[in-house]
Amino acid sequence: MQLRHLKTLLDPQPGAFKITGLVWSPSNQKLAVCTADRVVLLYDEAGEKKDKFSLKPADSKYGKKSYTVKGMGFSSDSTKLAVGQTDNIVFVYKLGTEWSEKKVICNKFVQQSAVTCLIWLLDQPIVFGLADGKVRIANVKTNKSSTLYATDSYVVCLATNVSNKGVLSGHADGTIVRYFFDDEGSGEAQGKICTHSSPPYALAWASNSIIAAGCDKIIRCYSKEGRMYQQFDYSRDTTEHDFTVAAVSPSGQSVVIGSYDRLRTFNWSPRKSTWEESKPKEIQNLYTITQLSWKRDGSRLVAGTLCGAVELFDCSLRRSIYKNKFEITYVGLSQVIVKNLSTGTRVILKSYYGYEIDEVKILGKDRYLVGHTTDTLLLGDLQQNKLSEVAWHSTGGNEKFYFENENVCMIFNAGELSLVEYGSNEILGSVRTEFMNPHLISVRINERKVRGREESKKMAYLIDLKTINIQDLVFGMPLAQVNHDSRIGWLELNETGRKLLFRDKKIRLHLYDIETQTRTTLLNYCNYVQWVPGSDVVVSQNRGDLCVWYNIDSPERVTMFPLKGDIVDLDRTNGKTEVLVNEGVTTVSYQLDEGLIEFGTAIDDGDFERASAFLETLEMSPETEAMWKTLARLSLEARQLHIAERCYAALGDVSKARYLRETNKVAEWASIQFGDDGSDYYKVRARLAVLEKHFKLAEAIYLEQNNIDEAIEMYQELHMWEAAIEVAEVKGHPELDSLRNSYNQWLMTTNQEEKAAHVKEEEGDYVGAIQLYLKAGLAARAARLATSHKDLMENQDIIQRIAGALIKGEMYEQAGDLFEKIGNFDRALESYRRGFGYRRAVELARTHYPSDVVKLEEQWGDYLVGQKQLDAAINHYIEAGSSVKAIEAAISSRQWTKAVQIVELQDTEVATKYYYKIGQHYASVQQYELAEKFFVEAGRTTEAIEMYNNAGLWEQAHRLAAKAMRPDEVAVMYIKHAQTLEEQARYKEAERLYVTVDEPDLAITMYKKLKQFDHMIRLVKHYHPDLLDDTHIHLAKELESEKQYRQAEHHYLEGKDWKSAINMYRSKDLWDEAYRVAKGHGGANASKQVAYLWAKSLGGDSAVKLLNKFGILEPAIDYATENCAFEFAFDLARISAKDRLPDIHQKYAMFLEDEGKFKEAEEQFIKGNKAKEAVLMYVHSQDWESAQRVAEQFDPESVADILTGQARAAFELKEFAKAESFLLRAERPEVAVKFYREAEMWSDALRVCKEYLPHKLQVLQDDYDQSVLSKSTRGAETLVSQGREWESSGEYLRAVDCYLKVTSDITQDVKVIEKCMVKAAEIALKFLPADKSLEVARAAGQRLSLSQRYDSAAQVYLGADLIKEAIDACMEGEEWNKAKKIAKELDPRFESYVDDRYKNKLRTEGKAEQLADVDVVGALDLYVERGQWLKAIETAEQQSPKILHKYVALYATQLIKDNQPEQAMELYVKYGTPANAQNYNIYKRIVDDILNSPDLNNAGAYKTWADLRDMLLDLCDNLKKSADAKSKQSEEFENMLLIAHYCANRSACLGQESLKPLSAKLSAALLRHTDIVPADKAFYEAGLHAKAIGMENMAFVFLNRYLDLVEAIEDGTLDMLDNSDFQDTDIPFEIPLPAKPHLTESQHEEIKEWVLAVSMDQKVEQVLPQDERSTYEASLVAASTGITSQPCVVTGYPVLRNKLEFKQSGHSANKEDWNKFLMATKMSHSSDCQDVLRFIGQWCGSTPNPSYSFQ
Repeated sequence: MQLRHLKTLLDPQPGAFKITGLVWSPSNQKLAVCTADRVVLLYDEAGEKKDKFSLKPADSKYGKKSYTVKGMGFSSDSTKLAVGQTDNIVFVYKLGTEWSEKKVICNKFVQQSAVTCLIWLLDQPIVFGLADGKVRIANVKTNKSSTLYATDSYVVCLATNVSNKGVLSGHADGTIVRYFFDDEGSGEAQGKICTHSSPPYALAWASNSIIAAGCDKIIRCYSKEGRMYQQFDYSRDTTEHDFTVAAVSPSGQSVVIGSYDRLRTFNWSPRKSTWEESKPKEIQNLYTITQLSWKRDGSRLVAGTLCGAVELFDCSLRRSIYKNKFEITYVGLSQVIVKNLSTGTRVILKSYYGYEIDEVKILGKDRYLVGHTTDTLLLGDLQQNKLSEVAWHSTGGNEKFYFENENVCMIFNAGELSLVEYGSNEILGSVRTEFMNPHLISVRINERKVRGREESKKMAYLIDLKTINIQDLVFGMPLAQVNHDSRIGWLELNETGRKLLFRDKKIRLHLYDIETQTRTTLLNYCNYVQWVPGSDVVVSQNRGDLCVWYNIDSPERVTMFPLKGDIVDLDRTNGKTEVLVNEGVTTVSYQLDEGLIEFGTAIDDGDFERASAFLETLEMSPETEAMWKTLARLSLEARQLHIAERCYAALGDVSKARYLRETNKVAEWASIQFGDDGSDYYKVRARLAVLEKHFKLAEAIYLEQNNIDEAIEMYQELHMWEAAIEVAEVKGHPELDSLRNSYNQWLMTTNQEEKAAHVKEEEGDYVGAIQLYLKAGLAARAARLATSHKDLMENQDIIQRIAGALIKGEMYEQAGDLFEKIGNFDRALESYRRGFGYRRAVELARTHYPSDVVKLEEQWGDYLVGQKQLDAAINHYIEAGSSVKAIEAAISSRQWTKAVQIVELQDTEVATKYYYKIGQHYASVQQYELAEKFFVEAGRTTEAIEMYNNAGLWEQAHRLAAKAMRPDEVAVMYIKHAQTLEEQARYKEAERLYVTVDEPDLAITMYKKLKQFDHMIRLVKHYHPDLLDDTHIHLAKELESEKQYRQAEHHYLEGKDWKSAINMYRSKDLWDEAYRVAKGHGGANASKQVAYLWAKSLGGDSAVKLLNKFGILEPAIDYATENCAFEFAFDLARISAKDRLPDIHQKYAMFLEDEGKFKEAEEQFIKGNKAKEAVLMYVHSQDWESAQRVAEQFDPESVADILTGQARAAFELKEFAKAESFLLRAERPEVAVKFYREAEMWSDALRVCKEYLPHKLQVLQDDYDQSVLSKSTRGAETLVSQGREWESSGEYLRAVDCYLKVTSDITQDVKVIEKCMVKAAEIALKFLPADKSLEVARAAGQRLSLSQRYDSAAQVYLGADLIKEAIDACMEGEEWNKAKKIAKELDPRFESYVDDRYKNKLRTEGKAEQLADVDVVGALDLYVERGQWLKAIETAEQQSPKILHKYVALYATQLIKDNQPEQAMELYVKYGTPANAQNYNIYKRIVDDILNSPDLNNAGAYKTWADLRDMLLDLCDNLKKSADAKSKQSEEFENMLLIAHYCANRSACLGQESLKPLSAKLSAALLRHTDIVPADKAFYEAGLHAKAIGMENMAFVFLNRYLDLVEAIEDGTLDMLDNSDFQDTDIPFEIPLPAKPHLTESQHEEIKEWVLAVSMDQKVEQVLPQDERSTYEASLVAASTGITSQPCVVTGYPVLRNKLEFKQSGHSANKEDWNKFLMATKMSHSSDCQDVLRFIGQWCGSTPNPSYSFQ
């Protein structure tokens, strides 16, 4: 931020005239300035002076100058100004809202000491400091002041935090004290927080820091805890003076500190978390800054000086104009002012979290504000001045904002809809939806007050096109989900959020009640719907009717009016609600009944009297009746009984109205007696409970008052005698017997014999009860009672009467049951038959009449058939052996599968008849395969074929026909059938038949006759693909002859003959079509050719226009010339391209030249300005005379070329002198040299060269030498001899070149090459310059190396001081010692180079043994690469332990990868287990792999577990000596050691029969380590061992847990695991799931079967055994006390008593288990057990009495 000077508000005075007070009002519209003469000047926000007034002293007798002002502050509403004065007083002046209002003192607060500073916090009291060190507050409402806190040091300044909820005070001793009125949940401490190095006159409380400065010229920044973390030291700056005052921006991101002539600005950098100083604002002659005040919106800073000047500064970072409507001013990184240019209103947008605001946009019809920061989103409603800031991660600007709702902003991003309520700093809710149409989302935010509910915030939206979700945004939970059968196109909640209207794509209107979750269809056709604003009235249109629901709680009550148009809008203003209807030309309004609308509003507001008054004015109608009912229900709920009585009277419900009147009388009496409205009187409450049928509640109310008689009387009035008797019995009422008699008498009077009999039965009078049951015609009840009492069954008279009554009542089955119970089986069977109770009859016959069972079964079946229960009859017929009846019943009941099963068991003769029927059924249901099977079984193959034909399944029919008919018959049948289909125009089916009988040609012919060429082509393509193109072309020609050119074109193109299509159009003069085809299918060249031919047919200007149209004029001219149409080309060029005429003349000339017409060609060449081509033409034809003539006349430059041509011809004729003469005349001696060279006339070539081209003589001489060498059979010797000649003549360079030319290409004699190279090097080193000699030496050395003469090469290199090259040559020849010697003696720098090369060679050749002599690590790596691990380990063992363990770790890693963890473990057992952090994962992996290994749960696995245990013991011992001694890793390995010990001990115990109980204990103890041991394996082994020793309860619990874990592994989650069996144990619940189950499928099934079997055994309980702690016996932690016991080193069980302690602390054993293990070891002499004892001694130290012997 930079300060920019705007204007001077008050000019400075010549002398000291200190500005003592300066403050902006919170409204940003007033600035108060107090000058040294104690006058307050008031300015507006633009800096214009508006008013002034003088201040008063505390006591006028001391004069106006008896005090100075120390501070001022505005109230929150900007109408009052507080002034703190040194005369021990604080005045509060009322300024008013207008400038001209009189300024009066409204409060004054007298103090005991001088006021030194003052501030007035927003919505807080006035805070001021005193000279005595106190900080006090003044409350203008109570006109009282009080002390906040007291110190012993003068208060020099006060500062407030950004939120105006806290205050800082700075004191003369440097102390800074903090106080909060509201810490806003920050938890920051109050009181003294730090001591500054000087009195902090400049004190600022920024958003992240406290900044203090004073007379020591050091600015210090303190954290919220009071710790100094940054400082700016200006003590050495001689131009700087004391810091006097500080001001912080409203955002808390910037601080300005004033001193002498200078304002320093500091800005907070969020990225660096430090303060950064901007360039200071220096103003000469400003003098000391005494006051600073920052405008609340952050846009202005005002400064007052010692000389009375007041300067105004602009603090904005930048400004911009948005859409020419708004001015956006960035006053800080986190604060922006948005000003409406038309209205002048301003909104301050500020990041509450201090984030930098990136951009600001005004959207939604210029009403809504959107701003972005890095981590938040800023939203605002400019109209309501509501701002929000919510957490929002940057999404790249992909959000979409919707402002249709005035209360909430909807933000859609990546399928997620977020709602932000304006004025709230939290996201109201977020949901997932893809449908952001405003008509598909409805949000209601407290739009109407709902009775009994504080807040109502709800939203309805679409989850998918057919599902609505309704969300409560207050609690963040779904209220309902509406699934619909059609797409939803519109939805809207009512204003209270209790009802939902939605309309689907079928234009159906539905209402959903959210509270009851019921749905009602309002209209089956709705083209308009809307809630009436401010009510729950619905207006909609159903075609030509206006539909209004005044009471939506009764959706069946609808008011309808006819309409002539469509509803366009709904208007509710000025107490009227009108529906606007467009009736074509005019818009007509229909007024709704405002009274009915107001009724709903009154109900929602709970104003039932107003609602009743509205209804009184209305006539009774279905709508008003529904409203009266609603009002009655609600008024009853609200206990407004008079209104409820009036409602029921209006509804005509006399009984309820009378009942409520009596209730109201009781309430009035109670009101007179006891006060209140009487509704809480117990009789009133009881009567209302009765009215609502809550009889038990009414009873409880009476009994609370001990009014038993009233409760009984209530029940008697309601004829609820049983309840009355129950009350009397419970309360011991004296009239109980009388009450019972009255009840019986009433029952008999009211002919309730059944109830009376029931009462008799309860009283024990069974005979009387039976008589009453019989009297009531309830013989079955009488029979039930008789059969339940043995003495009654022996009373024959009663039994006969009951049986007679049962038979008379045709209750034969009950009669049969009664006869059966008294042993009269004949009558019982007869009764069962008469009553068709065949089940009971069959059961009785099986016992007493077995011969009648079959007959009864058949009768039962016949009865069921008569009852149309055919499917039930089938089984009875089968039981009776009546197969035919069973089949008929199955067929009649359409039990076809059962019918088939029965038929298949019958004889062929019977079966055939029914197979045909069954086949007909399956044919009718289109199960053709089954139908075919049964038709064939019935011998009706023809019907099967016909079935397939009728179904159009020609292939199946053909397959069946092929089996049953001859091929020719099949073909004839199908072709005939196909012809019939063809006549019926069923061509597709006819085609299928033709194809089925392999006659596709007939189908092709059919389609050709029908001119259905597409189908014809399709068949040809499928059956005759080789004829497809011919067919297309044939069809095209036919269509062409029929003048169907378009179709013909299609077939030409399909037949890949687009040229014929073009020719067709050309022949018909359809050039447009021809061009189109050529362009689309022939490519660019073809289209150009067609255009060319088209133009040629037109000629003249038309041709040029056409070619220009297609943009091919130039190509057309080229084409014409290429095709020898020169006249056409000349015509085109003369008309439009005259610049092309020379080109055409040239091409025409070339054409004539090719034709041999040289004279005409010469003419055209000349016209085309190509005289040189004419000359060349004559040269080519060797007409030298004509060539000379044309050249001299038109192209003199070509004369030389002609002479050259003549010379070439002379050379060919061997006329060398003549040729040389021509070339010399043409001044081309080089050509003469060339000709002589080509003719190998070297002497002449050298002669001419020497005479005319001396500078090329050397090159020619070299060529001559090369030629001689290449043709000489002794080239090497020639070069050597020539070299010697050059050497003898002193031409050393040439001699060297000759020697160097002796290569392997010339001679294979290596000695000759070696001799020449050495010679060349010697000469070069002696006679040639240094750079050339080095070049020669390198070349010679390379040649010698290529010839494998490495020694000579090295000598050559050494002669030239090329040490490295010499060394390379020796190494290349494997002369390593020589190479080392050269390096050592001549350049020691290359010694390491030689060594490295030697090592690399050995490594490459795999010579590890030799490599080990020079590079051990390299040799080891080589062994590893070759997989020789043992050799590598053996070699590493001879080196340092560090190297050894490096390769042991590598080998172990490889073994683990190869799934050999035991071998990896053996490595560490053998070589030790160092505490290297990089090895920890290897050790863990070894432990994990062995714990997951199968087949280790036996005695034979002891060695594996013992090795693992010993390895981990060694590791733990090493860890104790390392830096990781008490680390998490150490604890983890200690746990693994314990697990390995338990596993080893368990294997040792499994080998001894007497120790198997200990092995079970160890398995149980391992369960507490299932965070490391695979859980399913651990529970399986624990269960198995518990089962082995007969502990079935424990085994059942463990194996059941194992099965649960396997299911969890399959599901991939522990969420469904039931942990109830293991509550209060130390077995962990949160464990890692194994990747796969431990057991095989067969083992798993075996365990599963055992658990299922045991679960049925009632002797086995699903509980774990407990010890004296009432805790699971294997748990170390006691459930009741939480005390943790030590585990036994033998079993892992807790050591509770008889403890045996070891020398090493932390280890103990149960004495009983220890002795048992010792005894078994002594008796068995088991080496495994002995090893366990050895390990325990090593691990835990010896026992107190280790005197045991194994001998």
